[in-house]
Amino acid sequence: MKKLFLLVAVFAQVFLINFASAVEIIDKPLPWSENRERLTREYAEEHYGLSQTEIIPQAVVVHWTAGSTWESAYQIFYDDTLEEDGWVNVSSQFLVDRDGTIFRLMPENKLARHAIGYNWCAIGIENVGGVNGVEDLTDAQLQSNIFLIRYLHEKYPTIKFVFGHYQQVEARESGLYIEKVPDYFAGKPDPGKIFMQSLKDVLEGDGLKFFPI
Repeated sequence: MKKLFLLVAVFAQVFLINFASAVEIIDKPLPWSENRERLTREYAEEHYGLSQTEIIPQAVVVHWTAGSTWESAYQIFYDDTLEEDGWVNVSSQFLVDRDGTIFRLMPENKLARHAIGYNWCAIGIENVGGVNGVEDLTDAQLQSNIFLIRYLHEKYPTIKFVFGHYQQVEARESGLYIEKVPDYFAGKPDPGKIFMQSLKDVLEGDGLKFFPI
């Protein structure tokens, strides 16, 4: 039984190494205009009391788009302003398509609006899927998220935490949560417990802190 377990572990490690060597991060930048810079700073000042448009990454927040294509998500993020509230538009540093393709939408240290209370210090990974709340993210996306989180953790040793958007309340124990606007909150289901458990199973041994699934 021990031999079988070791064989499975070795196979999994070889698969991840081979997968990582084949992964490419494709730059697909969102426009970063003077207006977006200004709106980002204003958002940070209003919500965090911080005058910043760049972050020191301390966490990775995993999401799903609730849409079926990367193109539709990209178009949602494209404009400078979110019409509903006039603040800077929602966005994320990374977008992962259903086949595992990774798009970098903005510099990793730019502030993106993707998780209330954590944007000032968190990198967001959006995964295409989750339409109507169905937990349908793919194995290719899982492998790409593992690769991407490891890449970010190695590049930014300041990253200590990984959590799903639905875990935003539990993640407050990290001490990273800041929100200056009263009652500003939205509950989220993404990216689903199955996906987060799979990430935790692989990455918790890398010294990253996860929260109860």
